Amino acid sequence: MAPSKQPQPPFQKDERVLCFHMEMLYEAKILDIMSAESGDGWLYKIHYKGWKNTWDDWVPQDRIRKFTDENKELAAQLLAQSKSLQSSKTAKQSAKKGGRASDMSSARGSEERTAGTTTATGRGPRRARDYDLEQKENFYNRPSVKIPVPDHIKSLLVDDWENITKNHQLVPLPHVHPVTEILEDYLAHERPNRQPGSASMDVLEETIVGLRDYFDQALGRLLLYRFERLQYHEMHQLWHSADSNHKSAKDTYGAEHMARLLVTLPELIAQTNMDQQSVNRLREELIKFTNWFSRHVTKYFVPEYENPDQDYLEKVKSV
Repeated sequence: MAPSKQPQPPFQKDERVLCFHMEMLYEAKILDIMSAESGDGWLYKIHYKGWKNTWDDWVPQDRIRKFTDENKELAAQLLAQSKSLQSSKTAKQSAKKGGRASDMSSARGSEERTAGTTTATGRGPRRARDYDLEQKENFYNRPSVKIPVPDHIKSLLVDDWENITKNHQLVPLPHVHPVTEILEDYLAHERPNRQPGSASMDVLEETIVGLRDYFDQALGRLLLYRFERLQYHEMHQLWHSADSNHKSAKDTYGAEHMARLLVTLPELIAQTNMDQQSVNRLREELIKFTNWFSRHVTKYFVPEYENPDQDYLEKVKSV
């Protein structure tokens, strides 16, 4: 029997790629390839464009990305995020030297959620969280995790806040496109871009499982406005109904509440004990998902919010 041929590496010599160095993606060229000593995967000798040859390095496959428009967009976002973080740190240091610390979380601890983002027109106050105000020093010392959110998602979040807290409307539930469907659609889109059994595929699938769990756990505690809590109680009863197909938050709520989770995730991730490398990989996956999600808002967001009946309004007032 002829020996089985070793599979070809996914990247080729002289190929133009993007490669991670620390938290940033840089344009690079593959100079050489060899099998990893473990026999699992490949190692690539990388030359970063515009860098001296002394920076050439052998790197594992999971640090390399194809030179695609999507990955170039990711590299640009990581660069913009790094510049923003540096500016923020400089501002904080200047404020500290002058004895002035800005109150980053003055609205936290409020029972009523307010808008977490504002548009250029300044519509809508800042979204508050349903957990206690942190000490400023602890807030500043937490690891910073930034997930860029496209402007039109921010605009939809402000509209979402206005519809519920000002207009006293509700997202129709059960949602026609629940979070479960959204995540399955993303998996179907992204899986063909990953090698079966690869570390990249594992990270993708683990991220989707994590998003499902985070959504179920965070919805009732962090993602609702006061006006929605009675509706949540009604949905909670539905989940425990024997003849219902809707058994959890992710099966019942949709894009509007998923968008709220995306702007809340940086704070949740910062409170985990994940190491920096794991955080970086998770952030990359979340940025990719957010970009895909933002391109499909017309499909997943409801076209209109519903007006609750008078009985609902009276019950909300009595609570």
